[in-house]
Amino acid sequence: MSDPHPVRLNLTAGAASVAVAALLVALKLWALGETGALSVAASLADSAMDLMISLAAMAALIYAAKPADEDHAFGHTSAEDLAALGQAIFILIASGVIAFAAAQRLLDPSTPQLQAQGRGMVAMALSVVLTLGLVWWQGRVARATGSRVVAADRLHYLGDLLPNIGAIVSLWASSAYGMGQIDSVVAIGAAVMLALGALRIGKGAFDALMDRRADPAIIAGIGRIAADWPGVHGYHDLKTRTAGSRIFVNIHIELDGSQTLREAHDIGAGLRRAILNAYPQTDVIIHKDVVGET
Repeated sequence: MSDPHPVRLNLTAGAASVAVAALLVALKLWALGETGALSVAASLADSAMDLMISLAAMAALIYAAKPADEDHAFGHTSAEDLAALGQAIFILIASGVIAFAAAQRLLDPSTPQLQAQGRGMVAMALSVVLTLGLVWWQGRVARATGSRVVAADRLHYLGDLLPNIGAIVSLWASSAYGMGQIDSVVAIGAAVMLALGALRIGKGAFDALMDRRADPAIIAGIGRIAADWPGVHGYHDLKTRTAGSRIFVNIHIELDGSQTLREAHDIGAGLRRAILNAYPQTDVIIHKDVVGET
């Protein structure tokens, strides 16, 4: 798939993600009301998290197309990290509530039986189909545009398939064999997965807000590009920091001091384009030094 406007493609993927997440929340809310299943409640909380993440991703894509302004010279991507911290706190609270309720059901011999399991299974199966369709489209867009935001959004939707399938299994076991307790077991497992995901999201957001460096593999890749670039005799002070989906890069390159300003500029501009082509999520500043005088 090719499109001359990658920003437009990314926005279509973001809009599809928000629309599907909102539909899944509504569908699972109805299924929870019909069945009373905690496994469905866990899947509902997961979809609510997805909706918030998708909204943040959509905002990130819109902000990525917006140039920096006078008050935000480095852009607005740190808003993603602030939103992610809020999401992580919400998810941790939701997972704790679900796990507590599930544990109470396991310990209570008078636990009410699930109801309308068939309608619940249909709703959850439809959720799986919608999620698979979204993942397919996001995969096409991510391959066409190289968007890391779309790729990350796709990854967490892939992870959502397991709680959805778990809810279907628990509803089926309750309907076919009267094994209502399996619903609580699945809910606790889903709550643990939610909590681990929240901790991962929260840590990533905190690291970004604290100007943590980029992935070492990316730093090494940028170093290799700089070291092999024609006209560059060496480099030093390669520094990176992350903010939302952006990686800010500062690097000093060492050039022949006898060449013209135009020649030095062309070397630096070419190297910057090469880094941006390899890592589209970066914002690169290159400083030029005379070799042997650093």
